[in-house]
Amino acid sequence: MAGSTAGGAKWKKFIWPVIGLLAIVGSFWFLAHDPEIRSLTWAGLREAFGAIGPGHWALIILCTLGCYINLALYDVIALQHLNKKVSFPFVAGCALTTYSLAHTIGASAFSGAVIRYRAYTTKGLSGPEVGVLVTFCSLTFSLAVMIVLGFAFLLTPGLGERVGEYISPHVVRWAALVTLAIVLLYLASSALGLPDLKIRNFRVSYPRFPIALKQVTIAPIELLFAGGILYFALPEVNNPGYMVVMGVFVVGFSLALLSHAPGGIGVFEAVVIAGLPEFPVDVKIAALLVFRLFYLMIPLLLGLVLVAMFEANQLKLKRIAESG
Repeated sequence: MAGSTAGGAKWKKFIWPVIGLLAIVGSFWFLAHDPEIRSLTWAGLREAFGAIGPGHWALIILCTLGCYINLALYDVIALQHLNKKVSFPFVAGCALTTYSLAHTIGASAFSGAVIRYRAYTTKGLSGPEVGVLVTFCSLTFSLAVMIVLGFAFLLTPGLGERVGEYISPHVVRWAALVTLAIVLLYLASSALGLPDLKIRNFRVSYPRFPIALKQVTIAPIELLFAGGILYFALPEVNNPGYMVVMGVFVVGFSLALLSHAPGGIGVFEAVVIAGLPEFPVDVKIAALLVFRLFYLMIPLLLGLVLVAMFEANQLKLKRIAESG
């Protein structure tokens, strides 16, 4: 029995990396064989970047700020659930580092847990409490995806056909209804104070209703801002509208996260390119590069600077303590 258990654990250890690799390979195969991609030129790409006006660049920056402020609020709500108080600037810096690194390298649960453990244990949280915080934030993000995706597909009937190459439109519509029902059930369970939900070794403790209400109202806003980065990087001519772009974005972003591919590279691009046929490929590639620059790369660089400053401060405090 011990041997079979070890074999099962070994299988689970490698399944997600394999899925991620297959997702990357499949996405790049699609991109390499897409006739649109073959028509891409550097001149067209430069022209697409130049077509983004100053007003749209300003809105892209504001959307990026909105994203990371709301991601910090994920942690704030989780700390309220734990009845812990940590200053917002510290939480914001931790969220910036955590999410930018997790979204870039993948394995978000692991990388996010490591960073949060290092940061929040210096503020008095225990290891198990940090574990609850990480799980709570993951749940908040899952609720956000379910809410935004559910409403996007219900309010935009033609959205299913745009991503039909990846997910059946009929499956998506039913999934939208089911996910919204799950969110309502989650809220109802929290309001009624139901006991913990146990599924094998997995346990869900329902938060207090005011906390759960904050989750479902604040969580979707981050995705709305993130989709806004992509939306404002696209031209107004032939634009199918914010809800369509948002729906395609959330499908691509969700599949990219599920693939466990680092940064969702290839997976996210393939969905967006296929889901927005109104635009030339150079316009879509330019918009995707803008999204990655503002949502991933710039926050990652800032996050690494914050990590260096944090560790330098911790080292300074250690030396003061040892000398005293």
